Amino acid sequence: MIRLEEAIVVEGKYDKIKLGQIFDAVIVTTDGFGIFNDPEKLAYLRRLAITCGIIVFTDPDGAGLVIRNHIKSAVGEGKVYHAYIPDVPGKERRKRQPGKAGLLGVEGVSDQMIIDAVLASGVRGSSRPRDPITKADLYALGLSGGSGSAALRKKLAARLALPSNLSANGLLDAVNLLCSREELARLTAEIAGTDA
Repeated sequence: MIRLEEAIVVEGKYDKIKLGQIFDAVIVTTDGFGIFNDPEKLAYLRRLAITCGIIVFTDPDGAGLVIRNHIKSAVGEGKVYHAYIPDVPGKERRKRQPGKAGLLGVEGVSDQMIIDAVLASGVRGSSRPRDPITKADLYALGLSGGSGSAALRKKLAARLALPSNLSANGLLDAVNLLCSREELARLTAEIAGTDA
């Protein structure tokens, strides 16, 4: 088991069971959209963020992104890290049909993919770049605010093994964890060059 000082926030009990087999950490469930009507749980997450930090680890579908953004805005102070899994088509074994997006959630991906995502979030010695990437950088690189920006973001997300439906703000959070400004510029140029 990998010991983490930070708490991990997941959507449901099956995610908690899966991560509990990998990490020695506090794992808190949002109970899906239940987090929107649970001020006590949000207060608990705020305390955890301030005292030890939290890792938000939701599914790569639309619901997961809504829950992630709600937690991010509700927590405010403290350390909030984001772990992302890439889009992996399929369904969890316990389900009869795939979810609306047709993608595996946290409970359905491999242990190694989960470990990689958590370690890439910036915990355990990973550090954010000293000179963070800004919204202006995304705009200058053509990743936001222009025609074709959404398509370019989608290609970059695929290259970085991130969910394909990340907004410009979500992508900004992720790239600040995963690469430097120079690496982002190089990757974006490579991806844009493949369209030419």
